[in-house]
Amino acid sequence: MDNRVSKGLVDFLNNSHSHFHAVENVKKQLVENGFAEICEGEKWNVEKGGKYFVTRNDSSLIAFKIPENEYVGFNIVASHSDSPCFKIKEKGELVQGEYVSLNTERYGGMIMSTWLDRPLSVAGRVMVKTKNGFESKLVDIDKNLLIIPNLAIHMDRTANDGKKFNPQSDMLPLFGDLSRKGQFEQVIADAAGVAKEDIIAKDLYLYNRDNACFMGLEDEFIGSGRLDDLQCVYTSMDGFIHAGHSDSIAVLAVFDNEEVGSETKQGAASTFLFNTLTRINIVLGYDDEKYMMALCHSFMISADNAHSVHPNNMSIADPTNRPYINKGVVVKHNANQRYTTDAVSNAVFKQLAEKAGAELQHFANRSDILGGGTLGNISNNRVALNTVDIGLPQFAMHSSFETAGVKDTEDFAAICKVFYECSVVKNGNNYTLK
Repeated sequence: MDNRVSKGLVDFLNNSHSHFHAVENVKKQLVENGFAEICEGEKWNVEKGGKYFVTRNDSSLIAFKIPENEYVGFNIVASHSDSPCFKIKEKGELVQGEYVSLNTERYGGMIMSTWLDRPLSVAGRVMVKTKNGFESKLVDIDKNLLIIPNLAIHMDRTANDGKKFNPQSDMLPLFGDLSRKGQFEQVIADAAGVAKEDIIAKDLYLYNRDNACFMGLEDEFIGSGRLDDLQCVYTSMDGFIHAGHSDSIAVLAVFDNEEVGSETKQGAASTFLFNTLTRINIVLGYDDEKYMMALCHSFMISADNAHSVHPNNMSIADPTNRPYINKGVVVKHNANQRYTTDAVSNAVFKQLAEKAGAELQHFANRSDILGGGTLGNISNNRVALNTVDIGLPQFAMHSSFETAGVKDTEDFAAICKVFYECSVVKNGNNYTLK
């Protein structure tokens, strides 16, 4: 195995320090491979055999490939662009004694302790004045700019006994001494290449400066921030780009705001997927009944990373459904429908993995532990179709630096390629992969 996909993933992670940058980097890959950008606010001129993508809020993206003949259904892989982090508040600078810190708030449910004593910086977007209004510019300060220092053990003798962190008082990043007062806005303007007075508004986030890298004796692990869920974003994109054609419309969906519930205009609970699919159907000249029929012959892979059995906490895992890193893509199950997987979608995904020559594992929470939800059921409220919830096994989910596997990365890209090259056809109670 040449680990082509994993090498690409590491580069992608090192250039995707915010959800805006992740979507921009997906766009670049799509354009390089012949996809045309279309806009929600403009007329769509899409044709059979064409390849297109559309974005919303600069942080969500849906790409699709239309077959030459009448389409059968939609083959969708959905993932998310955002990861837990800290967002800088509108009035960002905060003077604390002889120091200047940045006033931040939590975005999502991170492991806060992992943000301490690490080199940090800032990435996101700013809205900049133009002659005719304003435009969005990406910002990524390529410098070890900030740090959230720990409190010395001498001042907190209970530090190793378990500590509860207050995000307002314990987790503010240090920008510098008092000589830095009033300089943060200028730093952002310089990074954006604009005048400070031309910045109207901003969405800026902290990120861990430790680069994504290979780890282990034979480089079998990948370490990085944002593996949840950029690992699934990149692998599904790779399979999507490299797949041949099928009789179904291949769809790559990357949503934002999964980590905060998806109830936004660019989240999985929004109209974005529904609007895109129905609009494709309309501009291709088909009626509503065609769309409804197509959903019966459609399938979604909801791809959001999964928990591996932890070597130092093995008893936390379910007794029998115990995924390990580099032992296969993980199918997620939950009796209370926090995951969409059922017998039908499980069977379809098993067939896809078999065709791809990839291994599978299965995850369920211990029966006394309540698990989290993800994209599948949320998006199914708008677009109801057979869906399987899967993930790539990892350690330290929602840490500022996570660990996952090379083999699992390669396997999921292979599964996605196979998936995009077939159609899932339903005839009565019979399901066929064509």
